[in-house]
Amino acid sequence: MTAPRTYPGEVSSTESPAGAQQQATGAEAEPPEGENQDWAWRARIRAHPTGYRVYRAVVGVVGLTIVGLGIIAIPAPGPGWAIVFVGLAILASEFERADRLLQFARRHVHRWTVWVGEQAWWVRVLLALATLLLVLAIFWTYFDLIGVPTWFPDPAEDVLHDVPGL
Repeated sequence: MTAPRTYPGEVSSTESPAGAQQQATGAEAEPPEGENQDWAWRARIRAHPTGYRVYRAVVGVVGLTIVGLGIIAIPAPGPGWAIVFVGLAILASEFERADRLLQFARRHVHRWTVWVGEQAWWVRVLLALATLLLVLAIFWTYFDLIGVPTWFPDPAEDVLHDVPGL
């Protein structure tokens, strides 16, 4: 399990009592040179309990909305998984469980990428063909259920209408 994140202006559970005393007195030490000052606004939000609850609620609603849109977009043509991961990253900025899920997904995607890279060329070709067949099956199912979109160019529409089952 990862240690909880701390942001400027917060006291971590591993910080020394001197650091906690410094926080309690309101005296803030200057951040080390090179530390990113972009998170200072977040520390100000966290300093106000009501504002922090509202902020977390907004982050939760925005993140869940984006994850939901990504899940809807997974079977449809488009970057569904990328949208899910963006929504998950938004949620992970405030929620520990979402952060753990994002780290789990990143770890497994990395393991898959390394595994594929270690395979023989013919295995990678077979995986690429399987991916192509999966994408074509998704498109075929999408067009079969929804129909060919009218905004497609006429030559493409004509070709798709000739495909069996569409």
